[in-house]
Parts: sequence; structure tokens; C-alpha cells
Amino acid sequence: MMKTYNWGIIGCGNVTEIKSGPAYQKTEGFNVTAVMRRDIAKGEDYAKRHKVPKFYADADDLINDSEIDAIYIATPPDSHEYYALKVAKANKICCIEKPMAPTYDACLTINKAFQSKDLPLFVAYYRRSLPRFIQIKSWIDDHKIGQLRNISWQLCKPASAIDLSKTYNWRTDANIAPAGYFDDLASHGLDLFAYLLGDFSQANGLAVNQQGLYSAKDAVTGHWLHESGITGSGSWNFGTEKREDLVQIFGSEGKIEFSIFDENPIRLEHHGKSQSMMIENLENIQLHHVQNIKKHLQEQITHPSTGETAAHTAWVMDQMLK
Repeated sequence: MMKTYNWGIIGCGNVTEIKSGPAYQKTEGFNVTAVMRRDIAKGEDYAKRHKVPKFYADADDLINDSEIDAIYIATPPDSHEYYALKVAKANKICCIEKPMAPTYDACLTINKAFQSKDLPLFVAYYRRSLPRFIQIKSWIDDHKIGQLRNISWQLCKPASAIDLSKTYNWRTDANIAPAGYFDDLASHGLDLFAYLLGDFSQANGLAVNQQGLYSAKDAVTGHWLHESGITGSGSWNFGTEKREDLVQIFGSEGKIEFSIFDENPIRLEHHGKSQSMMIENLENIQLHHVQNIKKHLQEQITHPSTGETAAHTAWVMDQMLK
């Protein structure tokens, strides 16, 4: 018989409203049984709107709730290690929102805690489970563009209204995210590249603050090498006139183009001929990711985003920023 897993969510902020929270509720065999938010009134409001039976203001109360089997940590990244170690101590399954932790060393500490108790640990790099990127991986694995040579990614956007106003935003607080939006956004793409092309063997980069709008870095460039010999480069700038999000993978017989965040068609060029394919994301964009957690737990099908794969992504980012 299928086991039912009761999940608790620590930090029921914006990401849990549509992207992730409903995905746990819609997955067969999963229940969202409790949520925690330090502002108890906001926690109660979330619980009522999403029909969650229990709500807490203290994470320890949720973690130690005997009805809870698994916990999703959806707080800012500077608190991930703190909560994850408590979850491991309580012998419970865990999924951590990305990035897994602000540093590679913190990721290693988290992984060690879960590995020592043989507990499943997942990280919400959900692009590894999205159909549009699985299609791209299929093109790569089927050698549609021949031998892979190089990958490049350009991500840039104008400063937002909150940036220009210099209103506090934890995503651009160097104490929480040293490289600001790079930590939050580039982590998605770099993690996906490891999934598509294999692990990185080398990485380096340069990070600066060009605008002076906040304490974190706002411009990063990076270069890397995959273990397979594929070279890579990226540029991330958060103070340009226009937005651009373009990944290009070059091969000996063609090219693949796509966006990490923008829902544009994915494009394949092969010997002068091209084809485009539009694969839209679901409203609850983490649904495939969460369903894969269930498959991992119930069917022994390894989840594509684990603590180990996420730690590798953290290592790459550390190498670019150090």
C-alpha cells in the first residue's frame, strides 16, 4: 500500500503560494499538514487559505510534531543550514529551497547530517524535472547537434523599483546572498547545466557592484569547464536597459537555444534546418519536482535534484565568486 507522507512547511512566503505549496497538496500520497511562519497571524492566514490543518510560529514545534514525516524549508538561504540540521536531528525527510545554502561548506555540513542517518534530502532545483528541459536533454543525449563544444548564457535585466528605491530586500543583502540576484537566479541555470552536460571540473569568475544600490554584487561573469570537456561562459548583470535571457549550446552539427526563466520556444538547429517547440510550464511549477520526490520515496526512482547535486552547484558558484 502507498504510504501517505505528511509534510510541514517552514517559511510560507511568496514562493509557497503558487509555485510550490499547492504542488505538495496535489501530489497523491502527500499532505501538507502544518506550516510555520514567525508572524503567527500571517501563518494562520496562509493555513486558512490553503486549508492546512495546523500552523506554528516556532519551527521547533513543527519539526518535532509527531504527525509530520517530511519538511520543506522555504526560508531565505542564510537559515537553510540551521533548520536542515534540526530536521536531520529529528530523523525526517527534507526538501530545501534553492540555493541549498550560501556556501559550499554549509552544503557539505547539511549533506553529512542527512547521510549519517540515511535520510532522503532533496533541493528545489525543479528545472531538472520540467518537461521543456527534459526535451532539451533528449536532444543532447540523441546527439541532435553532434559533439557538444560550448555553452553560453546571458542573463541581464534592469534594476527593479525596489532596487532603485534602496528598500531592504534580503535577496540583495550581502549577509544573506553575497552575489545578490546571481545567488538567487544563476543557481537555477548552473544547476541545470550540470544536469544537461555533466558535472563541472573547473570554474572561475569575477563579481563587482556597479550600481551601488545594495550591498550584494550586481554583475558577475564566469567561465567553466565540464568534465566532458565542454567549455562554458556566462554573464549576469542586474542593471541593464533591457532584459535578456538566452542560453546557446553549440555542437559540431548544430545549436540549441532556450531561456532559463522566460517561457519562450526551445529551438534546435541542425545542418541549416531549424525547429522550434513550445512547452509551457504548469501554474504550480514545482509539481513535477514534487511528484519526483514521491517516486523517489515510493518507487526507488532517484530524484534528479538531491543534496549532493545541489552541493556541486554551490561549489561552482563558490569558485566563481571567491
